[in-house]
Amino acid sequence: MVEHVVLGERDAGFCLVQPVDAHDAAILENEYSHIAEACPGEKILLAALKVDDWNGDLSPWKADPVSLRFKFSGNAAKTLDHILKEFLPMLKRDYLSSPDKVQLIIGGYSLAGLFALWASYNTDAFAACAAVSPSLWFPGWMDYAAASQVRTGAVYLSLGDKEEKVKHPVMRTVGDCIRRQKGLLEGIPSVLEWNPGTHFTDPALRTAKGFAWCVDTKSTCKTCKCLIINAPLEGLEPTTP
Repeated sequence: MVEHVVLGERDAGFCLVQPVDAHDAAILENEYSHIAEACPGEKILLAALKVDDWNGDLSPWKADPVSLRFKFSGNAAKTLDHILKEFLPMLKRDYLSSPDKVQLIIGGYSLAGLFALWASYNTDAFAACAAVSPSLWFPGWMDYAAASQVRTGAVYLSLGDKEEKVKHPVMRTVGDCIRRQKGLLEGIPSVLEWNPGTHFTDPALRTAKGFAWCVDTKSTCKTCKCLIINAPLEGLEPTTP
């Protein structure tokens, strides 16, 4: 886990941390432009960490595969440790001009959404969490969530309205799981948003909406708006020592 993509402003008030794979990395500029348009009054840095093994690095524990394509080795704890001890310090040192004033938000799509939510149960480092189309069908997740206490200040959940209509007997439980998850979040700001489409519909826009809600919820100036459009933005290079 050595590659990363950073987009945005060095004097950001919010730093959005997102684990990604190669496909997610290819649409990050689109995602960031959506976020920037949705939050015109905020300065934001989007920091994406490319994971080596999607199913291994983001799964919270070992689990039997739900199909031939999914093998879960349960290395989420190692990934979170890397984020907290190496990735975040690097961002604060090389990319953020006022790191002590930045609010950290973690988020992700699909299994990265599950990871972000799991991380929110395991550290108080993040002010909010955007779990976008999260893989809450993951074996054992609902029992874990019901027995644990979330440690972040706000949680955004979303799902495509066709995701629970798939034929796979495990993955089709995701609708019931996310409704139960929302019910477990009483006492902190949270929302469950239903998006049109399947699991693979508009991931950049959906993730941007999740991050924008988190920024708006934790913002002090309340200037975010719902209008989201696309505009290209270039990445940052590390600050020269």
